[in-house]
Order: sequence, then C-alpha cells, then structure tokens
Amino acid sequence: PDMYPGNCWAFKGSQGYLVVRLSMKIYPTAFTLEHIPKTLSPTGNITSAPRNFAVYGLDDEYQEEGKLLGEYVYDQEGEPLQMFPVTEKNEDAFQIVELRIFSNWGHAEYTCLYRFRVHGKPAE
Repeated sequence: PDMYPGNCWAFKGSQGYLVVRLSMKIYPTAFTLEHIPKTLSPTGNITSAPRNFAVYGLDDEYQEEGKLLGEYVYDQEGEPLQMFPVTEKNEDAFQIVELRIFSNWGHAEYTCLYRFRVHGKPAE
C-alpha cells in the first residue's frame, strides 16, 4: 500500500517470477511496474530494481509456458511508475498473468518488486 524503501516483495538473486490471479478474465492491454525513485533510496541507487522482464498470460496456474505478451526493460533513469503496452499479438483473455524477471540493475543479493499492475478490458 505504500512506497517506502524496503517495503517490497524481495526475492533472492536477479531472476524470479510472480504469478497473479486477477479478479476476472481480461484482454490485457498494458502493464505497469513501479519501484521507488533513486531520491528515496537510502543508498542513492536502485540496483535492486528489475531490469529485463517479460509478461505471460496463463490459462491456469499449472501451465508451464504461457502466451508471451511482451518483453520489456524497466529504465532505472526513468519515472518510478512505468507503463508497458502489450507488444505481442494476442486475441485471448486471461485471468492469470506471470511476471518473469530476467535481470536487475546490478544488485548481487536480491531484486525488489514494489508494484505490478495489469491493465485491460474485461472479458464478456
């Protein structure tokens, strides 16, 4: 609910994933990823911010390989809240979305996720 330094979901290393079940099936249009700004960081840097990531739509939580919706880079020099449009052609609605982090901005021990949002149109 707040954006204080350290108030994040941290995972060990620079690679990890998060699977989210939405309240309803949607046709995804965009995603937002939010991290604290450098000015709020006690160290003055945000090396624990995600860097390269991808988002997938899943039919169920047991599906190993979902449908790729896009591959992105969170810009540590950009705004704390960054929006990424769906870049892969997609006609499907999903209730389950996977955020897969491939790298961070250089932190050796962990990666921090503050906020991840999924935007889209409700499926009928």
